[in-house]
Amino acid sequence: MPFSQSSQLSSIVGFLEMLQPTSILDIGVGMGQYGFLARTNLENEHLFIVNGANAIQRPKGEWKIRIDGIEAFKTYRTPIHDYAYDHIYWDDALDALPKINDNEYELVLAIDVLEHFTTEQGIIFLNQIKRVSKNKILISTPKTFIHQEVEANPFENHRSLWSESQLIEQGFVETIPNDFSWISIHSSASVHEKR
Repeated sequence: MPFSQSSQLSSIVGFLEMLQPTSILDIGVGMGQYGFLARTNLENEHLFIVNGANAIQRPKGEWKIRIDGIEAFKTYRTPIHDYAYDHIYWDDALDALPKINDNEYELVLAIDVLEHFTTEQGIIFLNQIKRVSKNKILISTPKTFIHQEVEANPFENHRSLWSESQLIEQGFVETIPNDFSWISIHSSASVHEKR
């Protein structure tokens, strides 16, 4: 369902903190855990205005980090989405991505998303996220096929298994070690320099 391997959390948050992006597209938002973690770990003290003994929440319009998301299953919506995200496209990623401008985001996250596409759809998806990224893409996908069919939400069905060599072939040449998932990084800067 809309959760990912807990073993990935610290590695992914560490990557976010190292990169310090000011714009993020989180694809496959689910319950919003990565948007919330990105908001609290990147925006952190900027979320509040502290004046001596007084503190108030800073208005959302003054936040420095733009975090958008894509989620196909509207039933997952919670107050976390309204808090952590600036905008969410409530649509299938393959339909939403073509509507987004080239080089729109410094970082694109697709955590436990790729396995929900067929291999052919996955290649289309990866090409689209390369197009909208102007710096880095971080994806994760299980190392072994996990059978999953969810009648209530077919977007959760697993349709493919990706190998490290397939990801490298698609330009995801950096890997963060993890026992259960490929956590792979694509650097978009070199792609855009060739244009």
